[in-house]
Amino acid sequence: MTDTAEVASCDSVHGHIGRICFKTGPPTTVGTEIEWLVVSPDHPRELVPLDLLRTTLDQAGPPPGGSTVTFEPGGQVELSSAPARGVAACWSTLKSDIDHLREALATLDLRLLWTAIDPFREPRRQLSHPRYDAMEAYFDRRGPEGRLMMCSTASVQVNLDAGTDAADIARRWRILHAIGPAMVAAFANSPLFAGRQTGWKSARQAVWQRLDPRRTRSPHGPDPVAAWADYALDAPLMMRRDGERWHSDPGFTFRQWLHLRTDDGHVLNDLDYHLTTLFPPVRPRGWFEIRYLDVVPAAYWPVPMAVLTALVDDPRAGERALAATAPVVEAWWNAARDGLDHPGLAHAARCCFEAALEALHRQGAERALVNLVDDYRLRYVDRGRCPADDGTDPLTSDSDREESR
Repeated sequence: MTDTAEVASCDSVHGHIGRICFKTGPPTTVGTEIEWLVVSPDHPRELVPLDLLRTTLDQAGPPPGGSTVTFEPGGQVELSSAPARGVAACWSTLKSDIDHLREALATLDLRLLWTAIDPFREPRRQLSHPRYDAMEAYFDRRGPEGRLMMCSTASVQVNLDAGTDAADIARRWRILHAIGPAMVAAFANSPLFAGRQTGWKSARQAVWQRLDPRRTRSPHGPDPVAAWADYALDAPLMMRRDGERWHSDPGFTFRQWLHLRTDDGHVLNDLDYHLTTLFPPVRPRGWFEIRYLDVVPAAYWPVPMAVLTALVDDPRAGERALAATAPVVEAWWNAARDGLDHPGLAHAARCCFEAALEALHRQGAERALVNLVDDYRLRYVDRGRCPADDGTDPLTSDSDREESR
């Protein structure tokens, strides 16, 4: 490929990403995805067979609220809500689907764990697929974190519309990244792994920090489209598919691969697949997928969704959050290790929660939701604590006994 052709291909990457990953329109919808590790309380160190989970949930029928049920490589169960018009609607429908899931698993005396890393078992992959084979091989060349991420972690992911126009997209993008460390610290909930204390409030976030920085760190730059396009171009290819064959870790970046190609056929299709192998804290997919949160105790799962939505939807709240988090925007490691023991993160989290609560009041949010966010603030954030500080047994903690509200 000539230099001119290479420039043209890079330009096409930027243009494609702008069209596909940053779709404009009035922000109206909210979605949430929650992952759980599943255990038998009588035998918590034993793996729950994936086939058993599939059969049980298939027999229970589809969730009533329209969520999609999928499985992660280690056998984690994931519920992905349908896009809802606002936080209250998402809360209501996803709650019914969580109840449906828990009731189905209870018939076999199986339980969802409301913690973000497996407190009982070492990683073991159950889901077999060429993609996961190639992914595992790629990460194995870099250390043990890949298998931990794939098989032993669980998160809550909040999905928010990108924004009304380019300026609004840039504003929302900036806020979601700026508040990331403070939110990681406030919701940290993974101190125990495979029967031992890790020394981290969010061992899950520590795994992501170590995993592969070229595909897990935050993109940098004031223009979201340019930042994400350059990030994608400079990230190493995880795998290539050649017919029925999958090749792991070919050894070059997407930008280098463009230079090596002799034609432009299927470039954008290859780019779309490459984007699915990138795991930054905020991933643009036409909407913003916020990926940095631990799954939180059952009673409080709507809180991250409500806080993040309030901070990006309300300009006054967003500006306050930006000011409060400015000193700790790069404190990802501190957030994972220290949670709200870190003074700067504790201050930032308090300001973010206060701003979010004020925004929820201005927006006329449901009283029950406002009270839930305020309860979390009083129980954890105002006291400089996070769920990891509860020190409770994952099988007997109130987070596991309480019904999801």
